[in-house]
Amino acid sequence: MPQLYRSYAVALISIAALLSSVWYFTTSNPSSMWTTGEINILRSLWINSLPPLPPDTSNSVADHPLAAQFGYQLYFDPRLSANGKISCATCHQAELFFSDGLKVAVGAMKGTRNSMSLIGAAYSPWQFWDGRKDSLWSQALSPLENSLEHAGSRMQYAHLISQDQHYYDIYEKLFGSLPNFSDRIRFPPAAGPVSKKAWNDAWQSMSVKDQETVTKVFVNIGKSINAYERLLLPGPSRFDVYANAIINNDITAMSTLNRNEVTGLKLFIGKAQCINCHNGPLFTNNEFHNTGILSSPGQLPSMGRAAGVKKVRNDTLNCLGTFSDTSNGDCAELRFTRIGDELIGAHKVPSLRNVAKTNPYMHAGQLEDLAAVIDHYNRAPVAMVGHNEIKPLNLNAFEMQQLEAFLQTLTGPPSIDSKWLKRPEG
Repeated sequence: MPQLYRSYAVALISIAALLSSVWYFTTSNPSSMWTTGEINILRSLWINSLPPLPPDTSNSVADHPLAAQFGYQLYFDPRLSANGKISCATCHQAELFFSDGLKVAVGAMKGTRNSMSLIGAAYSPWQFWDGRKDSLWSQALSPLENSLEHAGSRMQYAHLISQDQHYYDIYEKLFGSLPNFSDRIRFPPAAGPVSKKAWNDAWQSMSVKDQETVTKVFVNIGKSINAYERLLLPGPSRFDVYANAIINNDITAMSTLNRNEVTGLKLFIGKAQCINCHNGPLFTNNEFHNTGILSSPGQLPSMGRAAGVKKVRNDTLNCLGTFSDTSNGDCAELRFTRIGDELIGAHKVPSLRNVAKTNPYMHAGQLEDLAAVIDHYNRAPVAMVGHNEIKPLNLNAFEMQQLEAFLQTLTGPPSIDSKWLKRPEG
């Protein structure tokens, strides 16, 4: 009998969904189901509400076309690694919306963090799950010397630029005369402030002036990659077509989303409370929140933003550092960044654009699919460290399916010429 009752329940839900869909598609004006306040929220999420990309005052070539071209070539170049096999595109693949489809990134070795999509990342004042970098150029440099990722050294990369005639010529057009690194006593083949002892020892043996000279070239590599990554902007999705229809009362285009997807959207901005953190046209507030996610097996619980904020404030490559192109007055985000115990276990809120195509999810890929993510938020378990900010949502099974259906509508191709998405020829 219990099984029979369950079958009846499923049938009734299916009938209700069908009747609801029929009502939706026969209503003369579906926009009438939205209040003025809700339409304003849809407008705030609409991609047409995305403001122009703010300038990066820490990078003087951030919007220079030649820098973008240079950064594009560097982004796809596996020579920017110790083994000559790993590029930025290894973990941020264009065909996967600039993620990699893995729980955690795999470069020279298996890493500890999930690869976040780079689409729209230039809008965020903080990079990485813990926000330990405050610019895209500084973020781009971190993997290059990380032993788990590119595993190289800044001296190696400076030699690459000086020895590749094409790179040499572009560099000098952008940044002026490139130093002469031919003296291998002053400038050894590999050296940098890295975990590999031999390379670190070689770096410490160099004069401070030579270290600064090499680091300047290293930084300019990052600033060029930054210029390319600023081109990676989101394009419109089915949601945006629907939002445009509601905002402009285009009744024909209102059928872009089906009833379940529309109901999922209503849940997103209402009962499910997703809008609290995933707001704005990028569906993120670019802040940090503890959502009680369990640590990945074999890893200690992440301290998240509590650790990241200390790192970024002490980073020599931050906005206030010597190698930044900005004046101190332009680094408000860093100077006034929030600190405190409430940041323990808090991680960056990712953009939900293309979320259906960028699984697994969370900072270490702990959740495999959207259903698992929604279930986690619905249950709101106790946090392992810090305090879980979310509360149980009390969504039923059908509502969770509708919410997932809406999230599937946020997929859209990047708003960029396809030539930038392919590995450079030659």
